[in-house]
Amino acid sequence: MESWQAFWTMGGYGAYVWPSFALSAAVLIALWASSRRALRQAERALAAAEGEIAGRGRAPAEGAP
Repeated sequence: MESWQAFWTMGGYGAYVWPSFALSAAVLIALWASSRRALRQAERALAAAEGEIAGRGRAPAEGAP
């Protein structure tokens, strides 16, 4: 039990280390979720743009953005 307690307290610095780990993890998770949301929005916009082009009955010019 002593070794686990020493691990969690980290010589008195555990009160600073563990919250910083938790905050870092929360920021990384929020960044991942935001990136996923932006990716899905971009994919929907691309699909809509491709559908609009296909609806016109012509393919985009080669090399066109």
